[in-house]
Amino acid sequence: MATGLKEKKPSKAIINLSDVKMSFGSVQALKGVSAEIVEGEFFSLLGPSGCGKTTLLRLIAGFSEPTSGSIFIDGKPMAGISANQRPTNMVFQNYAIFPHLNVGDNVGYGLKRKKLSRLDLEKEIEDALEMVDMAGYSNRGADTLSGGQQQRVALARALVMRPKVVLLDEPLSALDKKLRDQMQVELRQLQKSIGITFILVTHDQEEALIMSDRIAVMFDGEIDQLATPQDLYRRPLSRKVASFIGVMNFLDAKYLSENKEIITLDVQSLGRLEVSKSQCPYGLVPNEIQQVGVRPEMMTILLDELTLTDFEVVGVIVNSEYYGDMTYYSVLLPNNDKPVTISMRNTAGRPVLRAGDKTRVSFSPDSIVLFK
Repeated sequence: MATGLKEKKPSKAIINLSDVKMSFGSVQALKGVSAEIVEGEFFSLLGPSGCGKTTLLRLIAGFSEPTSGSIFIDGKPMAGISANQRPTNMVFQNYAIFPHLNVGDNVGYGLKRKKLSRLDLEKEIEDALEMVDMAGYSNRGADTLSGGQQQRVALARALVMRPKVVLLDEPLSALDKKLRDQMQVELRQLQKSIGITFILVTHDQEEALIMSDRIAVMFDGEIDQLATPQDLYRRPLSRKVASFIGVMNFLDAKYLSENKEIITLDVQSLGRLEVSKSQCPYGLVPNEIQQVGVRPEMMTILLDELTLTDFEVVGVIVNSEYYGDMTYYSVLLPNNDKPVTISMRNTAGRPVLRAGDKTRVSFSPDSIVLFK
């Protein structure tokens, strides 16, 4: 997607959510959501079905009013402001393309109330289509478009209104994987180029990690953690978030002692380890068993007998799954009847181990994740 506009740097909060609650009869869909969304950022609401993310997006759009709490957009309260009067525009999951209209009429549909001249209207439409790499498609029938082209038209229709915020309700879910991967990159590049705030609703963790500046992970009508993709992946604050974002191995651990900078743990299968206090910004209870996590790529199967490491254990391969670029191993470690998952990139000459093979597994205490 090409555009000549420069990237706009994030500055102020464009959306303020304060204790937003929403009930449908006896069902509380949102239980008090508070957050600030920064101008010019790509912000994602991520969570499983029924967590309240789409409900929150529709409240921002103005399709309904919250039961309580407040929503401010660009410093102005949105209570009582209808959807068509808000500085937002939405791209729906099914795109909502009018099949009886051509591409240009679809894109320019919302411009009718501006009473532009024909030349100005055509220019606005062509500028929007150019942003999404569909220049020259204005007269094409909407019913002849592919899924990816429909997605672009829906996006152009939102952008042509020059909103301050674009709301995206799982806009890529209907596309096949290859096209979805392509559109993720293109959509992110477009957002960076034009500098408009994008808010994406998705249940796809990978999609959120790839596209977002920040992600709000939601469960049961609440934000469990709001952070950058890197922080969410590397330092999830709860086991629930760690389970939802990527793959995590969970191991029992006992807190033994601490000093000013170090916490000493006895970790199942891995033994006595010292971890930095920065890995645990909350208190631990002495001698209490809790769980810690370690990502599959943070553990390494040592194939060279000459390689020496400071931290390693002996394991047995239970299963291996070959994916071309990666192999995922299930490995049984000492004092654990549940295998851990270890991912290894398939480089030239690296063998793929089979079930029953014994192996050395190395790791680093820095990769241990401690939860609340």
